[in-house]
Amino acid sequence: MSQDHVAPKRRLRLGMVGGGRSGNIGRSHRHAALLDGRWELVAGALSADPERARISAADWLIPADRGYSSYQTMAADEAAREDGIDAVTICTPNDSHHAIARAFIDRGINIICDKPLTTTMADALDLVHATREAGVIFAVTHTYSGYPMVRMARDLVKAGELGEIRSVAVEYVSQYQCELRRGYDWQNDPARAGPLGSVAGIGTHAHHLAAFITGLTLTELSADLASLLPGHLLDDHATMHLRYSNGARGYLWCTTVAPGNENGLRIRVSGSTGSLAWAQEHPNHIILARLNEQPRILSRGGFVSTPSSTAATRIPSGHPEGYLEAFANLYTEIADAILAKQAGHPGPDTGYLFPSVEDGARGVRFMFAALESSQNASRFVDATPGALGKDL
Repeated sequence: MSQDHVAPKRRLRLGMVGGGRSGNIGRSHRHAALLDGRWELVAGALSADPERARISAADWLIPADRGYSSYQTMAADEAAREDGIDAVTICTPNDSHHAIARAFIDRGINIICDKPLTTTMADALDLVHATREAGVIFAVTHTYSGYPMVRMARDLVKAGELGEIRSVAVEYVSQYQCELRRGYDWQNDPARAGPLGSVAGIGTHAHHLAAFITGLTLTELSADLASLLPGHLLDDHATMHLRYSNGARGYLWCTTVAPGNENGLRIRVSGSTGSLAWAQEHPNHIILARLNEQPRILSRGGFVSTPSSTAATRIPSGHPEGYLEAFANLYTEIADAILAKQAGHPGPDTGYLFPSVEDGARGVRFMFAALESSQNASRFVDATPGALGKDL
């Protein structure tokens, strides 16, 4: 949380594009936004199908005149209202993120966007520059950075508890696409998902988690992307070797065709004096191992805590805290940042931990570096933000 906390005088007004009936991620966004009482969902263009959009708005008690049939109408009408939305959540297929975000940025409305940010590098950079010019807040929902123990891991690394970081191993392994789902899986459609599959869908989460915890800059990568399930048009499996700015080495594995794996996001970080490990399916514990000492299990809300992990904790120790709470931490921090901006305080570069539009652009750079490497016999390629321009 930022030190420039501004006490709220009302709930912030949230709009949503996409995420209506049959959209699983929309429910997660809604529950997370409402969990801490900082937001109210008052408007939405919840489906490209006008009838489904109308029914979805009624499901969520959105007034009929604010249940829109298109995001273009929603952006124009909400910007013109005295009680218009403070931010919009975008939870639509990848190919539409850029156009939707620009429609709201151009009207001065803050953005909360699913990853990946865009399906092209040019569009990602355009959103970075448009965000800066408009002075809006743009957050990307890399949800796992909201877990208390992920923030503790970040604090431990920053405090030097592991010494100099030497290696990073991160993986995101699931069975999500073990069966071909023709006809309704837009994530297997290059026209909707873009040129990358598992790398865009889950590899970007792994990439962000490694950067968030270690603070290291990825400089080069070597990638091998594959479509292992017959009928898949995009990658469903990827392995990568990573090189970081301080000389550390890393490994990233992501796949959606591993039977028996539900949501296996895991990371191990090793330094000169210690190592740590965290797994999303066991989110309340970190395994901390120092050189020549027995490993210890650190628990959320237990005897060891750090300022950022404490700020992200909302229930007593010993009780499980998970995905929706992590998601809610992002929404609450975004609310803090918007309130600070409205009050004329410094922006989100003064202590907020939610992922930014720049983080989203770095994720897109990571995606296309992986694609370039895989198409060139897995040669190491430049993956630095500098390859995007000096301002990243």
